[in-house]
Amino acid sequence: MPDLDLSARSTASYDWSATALGDAARWPLPLRLCSDLLLNSPLPTLLVWGPETVLVFNEAYAALAGPGYGRVPGGSVPPVMPPPMAAAGAALAAAWRGEAGVLADTALTFRRLDGGAENRFDLRLSPVRDETGAVRGVQIALAPATVQPVQEAVDAAGLRILVVEDNIDSQYLVCEMLKAFGHEADGVAHPDEALTLLARQRYDVLFSDVSLPGMSGVELVQRAINDDPALSIIFASGYGDTLLRHLEFPYQSLQKPYEIDQLQDALAKVVRHPGRR
Repeated sequence: MPDLDLSARSTASYDWSATALGDAARWPLPLRLCSDLLLNSPLPTLLVWGPETVLVFNEAYAALAGPGYGRVPGGSVPPVMPPPMAAAGAALAAAWRGEAGVLADTALTFRRLDGGAENRFDLRLSPVRDETGAVRGVQIALAPATVQPVQEAVDAAGLRILVVEDNIDSQYLVCEMLKAFGHEADGVAHPDEALTLLARQRYDVLFSDVSLPGMSGVELVQRAINDDPALSIIFASGYGDTLLRHLEFPYQSLQKPYEIDQLQDALAKVVRHPGRR
């Protein structure tokens, strides 16, 4: 397996002009954001885009699949259906209809130049929507197969999370990242929208920016936990814990900009100790 370059990547890092996707400057925003997330993911990940089945994949997937699947980062229509798409079957069709899904402990065989190799993964499928809400693509992340019973894995991973972030690009990126981890995520830009959703349905986690329009994230959280004391709280802040030290309720905080693994660690703590620091 070749050594992977772990430096930050973006769609601007590559020349896409010769691919089926064309110049990245003309891509729709959801494609660009999802590709940036995919290219920096440590998990082997595919993005299936459009009715032509154009593929974008990251270096982790390229190393797994071998040279027969083309040059990273992809952007081509595959002559042969990649193993994750073939294995996903009905779950892939459901994702195109807008339903996220997880296929646990799935066997995939990659035909490499040095022979076939079978690996087992949990396939996490996330619909990618455009600004109108229509599904334009499906992201397939290959996570290491879980060894615990399927129901236990679903209970541990399947958190319902409300993201409150007034930067729409950041909000979209975080929600897509959470869905790739196997969680359910809704995103809103204003605290009033968050309170409306919290009154309508139950969430496991409220993930809120500290600085929001209309009221602060702290005030939003205080109102939310008055109604649901079991709600787990994660703050995102560009000011560290300076504005949070006086709080008396349990919470976690992430310093912006935070890393993907920091967010995963925070969510893992929620699973182990809901409502605790």
